[in-house]
Formats: sequence, structure tokens, C-alpha cells
Amino acid sequence: MSAAPDWYRQVMSEHYDDRFVEVQGCAIHYLAWGAAGRPGVVFVHGGGAHAHWWTHIAPHFTPDYRAVAIDLSGHGDSGHRPGGYDLEQWAEEVMAVADDAGIDGPPVLVGHSMGGMVSIATGARFSDRLAGIAILDSPVRRPADEVTEAGRAQMSRAKVHPDWETAISRFRTIPEQPHYEPYLMEHIARQSLKEVAGGVTWKFDPNRRPGSLRHQVPDMLTSITCRVALFRAQYGSVTQDIGEHMYELLGRVAPVIEVPLAGHHLMLDQPLLVVTALRTLLADWEHSVPFTRRSAVANPNPIQASLMRPSATEESETWPIRPTRS
Repeated sequence: MSAAPDWYRQVMSEHYDDRFVEVQGCAIHYLAWGAAGRPGVVFVHGGGAHAHWWTHIAPHFTPDYRAVAIDLSGHGDSGHRPGGYDLEQWAEEVMAVADDAGIDGPPVLVGHSMGGMVSIATGARFSDRLAGIAILDSPVRRPADEVTEAGRAQMSRAKVHPDWETAISRFRTIPEQPHYEPYLMEHIARQSLKEVAGGVTWKFDPNRRPGSLRHQVPDMLTSITCRVALFRAQYGSVTQDIGEHMYELLGRVAPVIEVPLAGHHLMLDQPLLVVTALRTLLADWEHSVPFTRRSAVANPNPIQASLMRPSATEESETWPIRPTRS
């Protein structure tokens, strides 16, 4: 903390609620900042990550919002599911946390990487209960999990380290990137570990990977009827052609926002740019009327049809965001 900037020390000193809610027999952990009874923003982490990836981001939204960060099952301090994981199940967890957290009205989801895929799946099933979705560097043309096969193999080995400092020194993101803020990396690494016999190891379930429907994410994207915004990092995983493909799937009306100088894990190298971009987006959504969007698929396939709510049509509307101002 001695090397951290003042803004970081301030937001990290803010109080948050540390809570659990049970979803389909599994304890789901989440953090919440700001007063209950306000409109909500729910932050959804990437693969192998956890709620504390957002502890330096979420407090920036508390003047107007109830800010919430979830640990998906198999991650962080949430329980593990012996039967495996899938996007639909994680979508249920996101909505259960939003319902439990004291949010007023439909929330906005902010999902990074695999969390963006989870947010897309949530939007495909629950658009009529969401105010919008911000997808941060989640490449829809590729498999839904953000890691390569080599990365999956690495994350499947839950190595036990002899002590906390050794483990923290070995902490790496997947994919790696040239720049991180060191005070963020130390905090996130420390929150990623748990004590076990013989030392410490990583909290995530090495068997956690999205299962059913993960290859149907493009179809899910076309099924969303609430507002959507796409964020790409300048040096991230969503290349210009992938961003254009996602833009087409969303009917060419979703904003596409590039965060300059950022790598894939953009909240770890450009955190204040991420905050500024998200706050600007929410302010715009608060005061603007959404474009009408026509489905990119004239005749949705059975999977799409099963995910769409009865109220969803080719023309989409959205819930308003209603900040409470003091």
C-alpha cells in the first residue's frame, strides 16, 4: 500500500458487505458497496478470477449505485460444484446475487472476459430483468473461456506453495500482458489464495470451465433485447475484426468503446480509464433513448428460441437506469 496512489487507498478503505446466497445447493459469495435500495451494477469476473478483481473499481460507483461483485461457483470464496459448471448455471447465480443484494430495479451487468460470456448468457435468458450489459474484452468468435489450451492446462494444476509470499510471487494472469499496476497484482494475488495442508494454493476449482451452451454464445448475443455495450482493450483479445463481428450480431447499434493502452486484463493496467468509460456509458444510458435493434438472425434457431423471453421481439426496448442522487 505504501507505493499505491491516493485514489487507490481511498477506495480500498470504503466499507463493503461480505455476503452469501445459496443457489441450487451451492453457497455463492459476493461483495456489495453503497446503500441498498439504489439501482445496481453487478461486476462479473473472468475465468479463474474472483470478486476482488473489482474491489478497486466498484467503489467508484457508490454515489449513485449499489455496486456488487460476485464470486461465480468454482471461484473465490464461493462453493464448488462436483457435477461441473455451465453458463446457464452461472447466469442463475448472477441473477440470484442481484436479487439478494438490495438493488432497486433491473441492474446493469459488467462482465470481463469469461464474465462477459456469463453476462451474455444472462442477457439471453433474463433481458427483461436487466437494464444493460457492458462486455469487457470478451472475444465471442473464440471459445467462451478466455484462456488458450495451454492456459487451461496450467490452470488445471492447483499447485500447493509452501507459503503466502512464494505463491504471491508466482501469481500470473492468463493471458499475460506487458504491464500491470504492482499494488493491484499483490492485492489480487493475496485474495486468490487459501491455506491447505502443506501450504497455500489457489481458490479456484481446477475443474471449473463453462460446459453446456458455451459454443452457443454468438446465438445468445443475438437474443439479448436489453442494452449492450462492447469494450475492447487496445492490446487485448478482442481484435478489430472480432469487435466488428460482435457489432454485427448486435444489429450495428451497440457502442464499441476502445480503452487505450490496455491489455486484456484492463482493470489491472488502466483501472481509472475503465472507471471513466463505464461511468460515461451509464450516464449516457441514464439520459438517452436506445436505438431500435433488429435481430441479426431472421429465424432464430431452437436454442435461441428457448432462451428468448416471450416478450422479446425483433425490436428491442430496455429498462431505464434510475440513479438515486443525494
